[in-house]
Amino acid sequence: MSEVFELFPTPVMRVPALLNRTEASIMAGRLAQSARLSNDHSDQLSHTRILGPGEDAGLDAVVEKIGPHLQAFGQLLFGESLRWLVKEIWVNVLHTGGRQFMHNHANCFASGVLYLTDSDPSACTTFTRSMGGGEFAFRNTHAGSKTGAFNAEKWVSPCPQPGDLLLFPSHLLHEVPVNLGPERITLAFNAVPHRLDAWGYTLSFQP
Repeated sequence: MSEVFELFPTPVMRVPALLNRTEASIMAGRLAQSARLSNDHSDQLSHTRILGPGEDAGLDAVVEKIGPHLQAFGQLLFGESLRWLVKEIWVNVLHTGGRQFMHNHANCFASGVLYLTDSDPSACTTFTRSMGGGEFAFRNTHAGSKTGAFNAEKWVSPCPQPGDLLLFPSHLLHEVPVNLGPERITLAFNAVPHRLDAWGYTLSFQP
């Protein structure tokens, strides 16, 4: 019999209810008022300034809850249980009609989104296969073709509940399509391990 191997899969981790609905709602109400920085691509999207460790006790408490899940996710990426640092964190407020254009995150290895409010199904975080790379440049996309894990160009994450956490490798391209529902508030962050060791050649990451 023939076999199909899922070669070099990419992990994306979903953690339901890292915060309960009440905790998420309180945090959304407290932080959303500070989201005054406009987005370059959408007038209906705003952000807080980027915060670092120790700047907000409430956020530090959330980062502590994220820690064990981030460590488990990092073990999938690097094959070792490393100590991880959330080096920057910020809040996004997406109003009706707004969107977050496709992007990835630089100077980090793992990124995450903590959903603080309900999200309309139209505005689920969507991941896109990188353009170029080592794959074929041709596509076979028409009414009669079927999309599967090996030929899909996009993957839409499950519709989240307030308090859910999503972790993913920072290099993955992702976006939020046009929000057809009410205001959507999320907490985003980037993280690095304390060090990486490639057969004695060690890189250390410190705040």
